[in-house]
Amino acid sequence: MSQNILRCACVQMSSTTSIERNRVSIAEGVARARSEGASFVFLPECCNLMQQDGERAYAACGVEVSEGASSELESESESATAFFARLAELHGVWLQAGSVVVRHESFSGKLVNRSFLFSPAGEEVARYDKIHLFDVDLGGGESYRESARFVAGEKAVLAETPWGKLGMSVCYDLRFPRLYRHLAERGAVLFAVPSAFTVPTGKAHWACLLRARAIENGCFVVAAAQTGALEDGRKCWGHSMVVSPWGEVLAEAGEEEEIIVAEIDLALIDEIRARVPALASERAFLPCE
Repeated sequence: MSQNILRCACVQMSSTTSIERNRVSIAEGVARARSEGASFVFLPECCNLMQQDGERAYAACGVEVSEGASSELESESESATAFFARLAELHGVWLQAGSVVVRHESFSGKLVNRSFLFSPAGEEVARYDKIHLFDVDLGGGESYRESARFVAGEKAVLAETPWGKLGMSVCYDLRFPRLYRHLAERGAVLFAVPSAFTVPTGKAHWACLLRARAIENGCFVVAAAQTGALEDGRKCWGHSMVVSPWGEVLAEAGEEEEIIVAEIDLALIDEIRARVPALASERAFLPCE
């Protein structure tokens, strides 16, 4: 039986090239979010490490080989999963560890952009590997080739929470509506969209894409983001958001590191889906030739 009222928080960060420094910021952010009454805390994409140099990123990160275990340790300290599990248990919160850069288990020299969900008991509930990798040329000399360093995921992931099913995604996934439709058709009531949107794409598309995914699926969207001029040279848009199924922005950050908190009523989902029954009304159709 799901609970109706959820107080959630997005921790907006400017992650650095140091895992140790990022862990300090993450721990402080989760503690503050909890002090503001949040029972579910969301972190941004690559919260543990923003490092464009693939070799340096690979050297810094560990490989999470199974749930709750690690064969290699990040920066010779505790593993990523152990760190986030301990943090969730310490504060008694559900913790969506945005996405975490870790070594791929099977492809030597390659990384994976992986999202984790932990319960207040410190248990790993779900993990999701980013499916759509950011390979784009934005003009003005700004281009990204995420596939040069990362291996793409292949499977959509739904996670059970006390408030209903959480559909997991990461950043560039936001531009691919079929993923979110699939998750909603299988029971998602919340979407997590941890991100590191660039300034040009964020300014133009971030808010409208988040609102569209919420509106078309009748789901709440929680999107924690990276922000500002980052140490590795990237510039991120920020503007973390919580969006209702009606498309209303319930909370929005600016362009500084900060925490936003929103109280959402999951009972609205049935009401809004009844008013605009897009999920129920969808029909199969013959493809065009």
